Amino acid sequence: MTTKQLIIQSFSTLTVNKMRTGLAILGIVIGIGSVIALLSLGQASQQAIQSQIQSLGSNLLTVMPGSVNQGGVRGAQGGSTTLKMEDATAMQNDKSMTLVKKVSPEISRRSQVMTGGSNANTQIYGVTAAYMEVHKVTMASGSFISDRDATSMNKVAVVGSQVVTNVFNGADPIGQSIRVAGQSLTVIGVTNSKGGSGFMNQDDVIYTPITVAQKQLFGMNYISSIALEATSEKEMTAAQDQVGYFLLKRHQITDPAKADFSIMSQQEILNTASAMTGTFTALLSGIAAISLLVGGIGIMNIMLVTVTERTREIGLRKALGAKKKVIIQQFLIESIMLTFTGGIIGATLGVGTSYILAKLLNVAFVISTSSIGLAFVVSAAVGIIFGWYPAKRASELQPIEALRYE
Repeated sequence: MTTKQLIIQSFSTLTVNKMRTGLAILGIVIGIGSVIALLSLGQASQQAIQSQIQSLGSNLLTVMPGSVNQGGVRGAQGGSTTLKMEDATAMQNDKSMTLVKKVSPEISRRSQVMTGGSNANTQIYGVTAAYMEVHKVTMASGSFISDRDATSMNKVAVVGSQVVTNVFNGADPIGQSIRVAGQSLTVIGVTNSKGGSGFMNQDDVIYTPITVAQKQLFGMNYISSIALEATSEKEMTAAQDQVGYFLLKRHQITDPAKADFSIMSQQEILNTASAMTGTFTALLSGIAAISLLVGGIGIMNIMLVTVTERTREIGLRKALGAKKKVIIQQFLIESIMLTFTGGIIGATLGVGTSYILAKLLNVAFVISTSSIGLAFVVSAAVGIIFGWYPAKRASELQPIEALRYE
């Protein structure tokens, strides 16, 4: 028989029992669809996190209190109070800091925010005027925190677009008052949207002068971090070293291994975030791949049942001169047709599910051609691997015994 005849006969055989064929395909459909949807969701999440980190500012260095060991875990040495406002001021004023363009000392705390009948738990940032330039914040209306606000400890606030929705129900907040940690702050500006979700939402924030945050809201004499803008992307590593040695000298630490602070570049933050999302995506894809294995085993079982049901047919064909190779080819073709059809349906289902999830989660719709190509390669591989044993078993049946089979 020619290959074309084998394909036609295999198709006719599979359509005889549509229910069994559909159940055999179902496992492959679920497996392929799950893998594509999860890979798409993982890639979309990775892109969203990268864009959020990049939107924080360009050529960004972040100084955090406490040391980081070789495993990447922040240690307890120095606690979380090792950075002072004086460190940031010294860096900004020292003429030896030639590779640092701007210095932004920051305080970050979550707090309940209330106004009228509304309240929400929001991220509060104590900042100076430099924050706006370092983190590339733009204003939708009003003005940002000024150096005068910080010096005079003016009780003012700038809110993100999400706060306008959550706290002010979409009304213009400028001139209105909000209560944070028992203190009343007057809203003087609204920032343009940067996007994000959950704790990464850069629109669900309130900015207030750092002196107000320190002395009136949270009662602290230290800062949470220092953000610095390097003079250029090429000088990032050199700027990181310059800042590190400057702080070691200020903190009177001679051994860099005992530093009570750590410095992360924007690229390091991106790499860490990408590694985390990559690991999570791989884990979910691995779980989804298990359903592919289950689907393959299901197809093998169906094909074994088919061999048993068609024992007399196989015996007759062999008695009429059908070669072992032809029997193997027919059963392999049937198996590959099952998995390939499942692959097409699964890929379509996976793309559709990815689109729906992207809309629901408000992330980019990302589908790579490699993931769809992988679907068809895996489909064919599953068909060959799990169809081989039934095909081999069918080809080894003895014609006389097969014809006697009841």
